[in-house]
Amino acid sequence: MAEQLAGLADDRALLGRTSTAERVSDILRSRIAEGFFPPGTRLSEDSIGGALGVSRNTLREAFRLLTHERLLVHELNRGVFVRVLTVEDVEDIYRTRALVECAVVRSLGEPPYALDGLRAAVTEGQVASLENDWKVVGTANIHFHRELVALAGSARTDELMRSVFAELRLAFHVVDDPRRLHEPYLMRNRQILQALEAGDQVGAERLLEVYLRDSLARVVEVYRRRVGEAATGEDGARGPSAAP
Repeated sequence: MAEQLAGLADDRALLGRTSTAERVSDILRSRIAEGFFPPGTRLSEDSIGGALGVSRNTLREAFRLLTHERLLVHELNRGVFVRVLTVEDVEDIYRTRALVECAVVRSLGEPPYALDGLRAAVTEGQVASLENDWKVVGTANIHFHRELVALAGSARTDELMRSVFAELRLAFHVVDDPRRLHEPYLMRNRQILQALEAGDQVGAERLLEVYLRDSLARVVEVYRRRVGEAATGEDGARGPSAAP
């Protein structure tokens, strides 16, 4: 916890004089996505509030916002914890991804498309794989799909999927072999990009559908092994793989 709190203290400068619960929630969301607070971690109001230099009320409002996004869960008389997803949560995340991401590709209109963000994400993943940094490869993968969604030019869709991708990162943090999970999708991302560069919407959507189906199967396989039935309760607050 000391390392995580030191990182938060570094983020304190981002708050400035106009500190708000939304800004605090942005910082915590990023830290959760990066794995500084793994699933199951109890978040201390005193420690985090002190590290960020914010009031208890502001921090509680930030916790409430992130609970609404399903990243945190409040346990009565126990505190606030980073959520541990269930298999059903993972399946619902991918169901949402398929509905939104495939619809974005399907509705792109006439090429050429603004693909610089996708190209940058593909390069980011390739560089990270050469450095054997599979956590960063996973981040690059999410960047690719975030940029794919951004092709819709819809702030509302971007906001919706921001929460979905943040939840997805909670699932990735349970994976014990990130290389096995992420490596196959380096080439698949490039294939989707190439299809879009060629103006082949139908081909890109077909590749994306298969991609999401196979990714779901792989993540669920890991989840059933690591969390399985022991991810307790409908709110998915705690599980055997959760950090103490």
